[in-house]
Amino acid sequence: MRITKDLYYLSIANTVSARSTCLRRNFGVVLVKDDQIISTGYNGPPRGEKHCVVCAREELNIEPGTHYEECRAVHAEMNAVINAARAGAPTIGSTLYIYGYSHKLVPYFYGLWHMEEGEIIAVNPCKMCARVIKNAGIIRVVGRDIRHKHMNRLQCGSVLEWDFETTY
Repeated sequence: MRITKDLYYLSIANTVSARSTCLRRNFGVVLVKDDQIISTGYNGPPRGEKHCVVCAREELNIEPGTHYEECRAVHAEMNAVINAARAGAPTIGSTLYIYGYSHKLVPYFYGLWHMEEGEIIAVNPCKMCARVIKNAGIIRVVGRDIRHKHMNRLQCGSVLEWDFETTY
């Protein structure tokens, strides 16, 4: 059985998320226009900067969805828009596919910690990314429906989507 285009691009976003260096969550984004991938992005520090060794947000017990300024990472959505701009690819009228999952730190060996893959997580763009998405002219955002957690990461179930009304 052939998968839908939405599931196809979501599975690519899943693969892109594996490049993320965030200690808490991995997100991958694929920007698509006219059925062609124009850009990808994942969350991590700005280009040329070192990856996080500890998570400042966890050390400060910051609630999810608040105080983004305490994190050095650039969000996957922003990186995809930035990468499109660097390549000269117009984003107006495009669709953004986003996939994310969390990590769990677990004790490993003699005080060392091991990162274990966690659950697929909700992919609602944060307020900052929603503004970037809107200003970039992206008209649709598609994410994984987390109500189907019984499926593994590589099996995409149904999708959720958000429409962005954009004025050009």
